[in-house]
Amino acid sequence: MDKISCTKVGVLPGESEDKPSGKMGYKVGSRGIKCEKLRNLIIRAVKTHKSNSSNPASSTPGESRFWAIGITLLLIVMWTCGMQSMAFQNAKWPAATLKFIHPAVIIPERVYRNNGYLTVSSNGGLNQMRSGISDMVTIARFLNLTLVVPELDNTSFWQDNSQFGDIFDVDHFIDSLKDELKIVKELPPYQKYKLKSRPLFQLAPRSWSNMSYYYDTVLPIFRKFEIVHFLKTDARLSNNELPENVQKMRCKVYYEGLRFTPHLEKIGKKVVSILRKKGPFLALHLRYEKDMLAFTGCTKELNKQEVDELTSMRYACPWWKEKKINSTQKREEGLCPMTPGEVGLALKALDIDPEIQVYIAAGEIYGKEKRLEGLRAFYPNLVKKETLLPSSDLGEIKDHSNRMAAVDYIVSLASDIFAPSYDGNMAKVVEGHRRYLGYKTTIRLDRKVLMTLIDKYKSGKMRWGEFSDSVKKAHRGLMGGPVERLKIPGKPKEEDYFYLDPEECLPKMYPSSQGKRSDKKKH
Repeated sequence: MDKISCTKVGVLPGESEDKPSGKMGYKVGSRGIKCEKLRNLIIRAVKTHKSNSSNPASSTPGESRFWAIGITLLLIVMWTCGMQSMAFQNAKWPAATLKFIHPAVIIPERVYRNNGYLTVSSNGGLNQMRSGISDMVTIARFLNLTLVVPELDNTSFWQDNSQFGDIFDVDHFIDSLKDELKIVKELPPYQKYKLKSRPLFQLAPRSWSNMSYYYDTVLPIFRKFEIVHFLKTDARLSNNELPENVQKMRCKVYYEGLRFTPHLEKIGKKVVSILRKKGPFLALHLRYEKDMLAFTGCTKELNKQEVDELTSMRYACPWWKEKKINSTQKREEGLCPMTPGEVGLALKALDIDPEIQVYIAAGEIYGKEKRLEGLRAFYPNLVKKETLLPSSDLGEIKDHSNRMAAVDYIVSLASDIFAPSYDGNMAKVVEGHRRYLGYKTTIRLDRKVLMTLIDKYKSGKMRWGEFSDSVKKAHRGLMGGPVERLKIPGKPKEEDYFYLDPEECLPKMYPSSQGKRSDKKKH
């Protein structure tokens, strides 16, 4: 039998947090039974027994016990609901405890009225799709829509034909969110039949939108067409200016609902187990793959043949708008992924143990083993999933980049230190997830500062001690600790991504006057 616990709810279904109704209720456990209803149930049973008794004044010993039990249960329910509500509202948790306790994800009790069916096509790589799906679930939940399990992107550069069920645990996804919204594996037969007589209405929602856009513009479309398909899922919700219950729902989906398949979890945990037996390890998200270099136009330490190959690749892609790129200028501005050698130098300056295992969480490095020599000179214990596991363990996932990326995600999340060499989607969402797990150490390398310091050190203009001190000083606030999310009104691409720092879902570990970012310009 489920343990009964009561959580106070102050927002009615379909209402945003900034439009409270003034009504309050209590939701019990995961079954959504109100304490008020439970109290009434006990009272009704007592009254029924009373009406069936011919002479309540002359009760038998058995009947007296019934009255005593009924009154006791009633008092327990009322006391439990009241005390737990007060505890959640008034408790002052010590900082050490808050490090491992997240604020309750308080979501309004559901009174589900289906306003239509939402189907979506996710776009991008694994981490871009995962955050996009979390936003789609959140939108469906607050618009009272039934969500069909999302389609994954099979047409992007990575050419991965994996479906949702190949990467995520579908049953867990549906079951873990069933108290919030209805998710189905496919459209019901009747809805499919409707689409035979009329085309499916398709829509690419406006980027970085607030909930007013979805309530005022998108919801009427569902009421008209009933079934609507979203063509894109990435960045369809704003980072900020959303009600707190909407932000917390995004967290619930991302961190609790979207779990990798048992097969991928098993592979990832096996890698972690192998690494743990040998000691601590650092997961390095080394963005030095061929496509990354081609599309950023960064050519530091590459020869002419390699530069020509990457340039041709960039010009051959019609959807990539930026063709002519000044690599030197881009590097100086901190907009290039760091080379393996630059990463090694930066980690050494930060006093990272040279004996630590460095797990390469990335695809195939451009230039392969030769390109890693600069990093190996500082950190000889380089490993990756392909060298830690026999080929049979990886099996068919070797040919699916998103499934391989899922294994890297699992290992990166479990690592003692996580360090990305470039601020792509994985770098952001893993840092945010590690914050959610208790502010685990994540080194966000400030590339603009580092390029200047590294060039000075290599040219002999700066001694090692001064170089190391300068690198440490530049990274004091970039270690994955509690900070205030950087907000830049009107410039969502320049501010911090919500999933990088989901502060609405994290314990407040710093005074209001501290913990603000000093790096106003993102690198």
